[in-house]
Amino acid sequence: MGEYLDVELAGGVATITLHHGKVNALCVELLGELEAAASELSASDAAVGAVVITGGPKLFAAGADIGQFAADASPESFAIAPPERVREVGGAFLAALNAVAAIPVPTIASVSGFALGGGCELALACDLRIASAKARFGQPEILLGIIPGGGGTQRLARLVGPSIAKDLVFTGRQVDAAEALRIGLVNEVVEPEALDARVAELAASLAAGPCSALRLAKAAIDDGLETTLEAGLVIEQDRFVEVFATDDATVGVASFLEHGPGKAQFRH
Repeated sequence: MGEYLDVELAGGVATITLHHGKVNALCVELLGELEAAASELSASDAAVGAVVITGGPKLFAAGADIGQFAADASPESFAIAPPERVREVGGAFLAALNAVAAIPVPTIASVSGFALGGGCELALACDLRIASAKARFGQPEILLGIIPGGGGTQRLARLVGPSIAKDLVFTGRQVDAAEALRIGLVNEVVEPEALDARVAELAASLAAGPCSALRLAKAAIDDGLETTLEAGLVIEQDRFVEVFATDDATVGVASFLEHGPGKAQFRH
């Protein structure tokens, strides 16, 4: 248990729960704990087959701790922090969210309530996003006269396309869960009381699946997105050959030949 988040492991699923005040403001200290937790999970053995990140039952995270960008927060003498401090805070976002994105197993953002600014960017760093019907998403930085600094101009554009990303970033408007689903920002929307159970079900299913194959599939997709289609297809072929040398392939292919598809019980 950390000061700003908890990590629990059960049944092959690691759950990271943020707990920082009323709105889970993403301060430098919380981001440091998140980076450490994500890095530790990345270095762990096959006992971790999926990771869930949640902010708890009321909200995911309402954004950065804006006060950390102020050199003087008093209304009378307000001043923005010097560039080196801004870069320090931005660097904490970059390091933490990159560490989350680098977790080699499937990651799920369980979003209840607000996921704004840095909170939305944290959800974007996960592979999948399951949202409560009461969830709201947005990149409101422009309303403060600034821009996103934790992936909102990059991961968002790659996920929903540049036109929709520009709409959300330029206007700072919030979208509800239904619109988030329509534009591809989230994978699924469930009623608030069903969120925890649905995320637990999905995470358990992934953790019980072919872990080596899932890791290679994630690596192929993520690495391929960073290059050309031609180079990405080569990456896919390399991972395709690699997966056939794993126990997952031995178990899965043998099961298919004997019992048909979807019957394999993978070893963990």
